[in-house]
Amino acid sequence: MEETSRLKFFPVSFFATVMGLAGSSIALERVSKIFKFEIQSIYMTLIILCTIWFLFLTFLYFMKFLKYPEEVKKDFLHPVKLNFIPTFSISLILFSIGYEDLYHNLALTFWVIGTIIHFILFLYIANFWFFKDIKINIKNPAWFIPAVGNILVPFFGIKVSQELSWFFFSAGIVMWIPLFSILLYRMMFSDPLPLKLMPTLFILVAPPSVGFISYIKITNQIDNFAKVLFYFGFFTFILLITFFKRLTKIPFYLSWWAYTFPSAAFTISLVLYFRLTQIVFFKYLSLIALIFTVVLVLIILIKTIQAATKREICVED
Repeated sequence: MEETSRLKFFPVSFFATVMGLAGSSIALERVSKIFKFEIQSIYMTLIILCTIWFLFLTFLYFMKFLKYPEEVKKDFLHPVKLNFIPTFSISLILFSIGYEDLYHNLALTFWVIGTIIHFILFLYIANFWFFKDIKINIKNPAWFIPAVGNILVPFFGIKVSQELSWFFFSAGIVMWIPLFSILLYRMMFSDPLPLKLMPTLFILVAPPSVGFISYIKITNQIDNFAKVLFYFGFFTFILLITFFKRLTKIPFYLSWWAYTFPSAAFTISLVLYFRLTQIVFFKYLSLIALIFTVVLVLIILIKTIQAATKREICVED
């Protein structure tokens, strides 16, 4: 009976763990290439384990849908939880990147399914934003998640269609700008974020860092706009590091996983910037960022396992 009730409160935000694990695995592979570390078998193992974890979470959420459809409906109508639903489709898109050099056809399948689902979710969420009465103190960095998914599409999508890649990149990057402005207003002139959502501040790093990589994928060159994206992501990461003392005082919540994917995206952007500019500083900075990301993932993974053991996850909000 207890296990059944725990399934009832299984959070859709659990898919953010897949984003963090897959993103950090890809970051590990990218950094290893510029340092010529041979970790292909390790990387393959990690990405396969991430896929298995994703399938397990998908099974649990599907079971929740079958047994408690009203709870799933609540996720789609909740102004905060709603924005975590695309972590499912983003995970699929990340697998298209993760499997790109391993199994091309599998990567293509992940990309097609992930892109279609994400676009449908993005349209639904955009309608929710436009036509629901959402107070300013409800807005938070999780609102960037749907936009980040759009910006991720060209990573593999450029192999399919340049025009389609431009479409998703534009939809994501242009939506990010007003969302960022709204969030700044909310942080400066409204109530502070609740403790549970404070870790989502790290999501601020994702749009510019992912945007930089995506833009380079499409244009295959570095120009002033690319540099603006890269350095704004760099600045945002530094700014958030200055919040470190405040963030470490926050009790563990599943939202801690919001630290992981943005850190991985920033690491990958450093690798790409080094490849394009050959500035050695960024080569070694990418290694430091990778170590930071891996340590972060391991700490949060251990805390997640501890919380699950104590039955502190999948409980009523």
